[in-house]
Amino acid sequence: MKDQALSTPDSDYFSSAFMIPNVGGPFLVGLAVGYFAKKMLKMALFVGGAAIVAMFIFEYYGIASISDADLENAAKSAADAAEQSGDYLVSRLSQITSRGVSAAVGFFAGLKIG
Repeated sequence: MKDQALSTPDSDYFSSAFMIPNVGGPFLVGLAVGYFAKKMLKMALFVGGAAIVAMFIFEYYGIASISDADLENAAKSAADAAEQSGDYLVSRLSQITSRGVSAAVGFFAGLKIG
């Protein structure tokens, strides 16, 4: 009888009834968000690189002139925006569960495989 009292559904932390909604679900949400974030970052870098190459071509043909300082400022502001959005995603994912660890781990796993 003592064994039955110790394994009530509320205290059985290794049961699938506890693990799937509290650990597995948030992990999958974090994984999907991390995968999407990395793919979008790659796409943004591709488009940004294409725009910079186009500006260099325009400069070569005398259509436009580009200041190195302006180019560095644009790159710095883009990097700051990417960092802020990453910080926001991690902080938002950490609110999904009480500790938020599984969603954040899923996010970083999604970044790794994306």
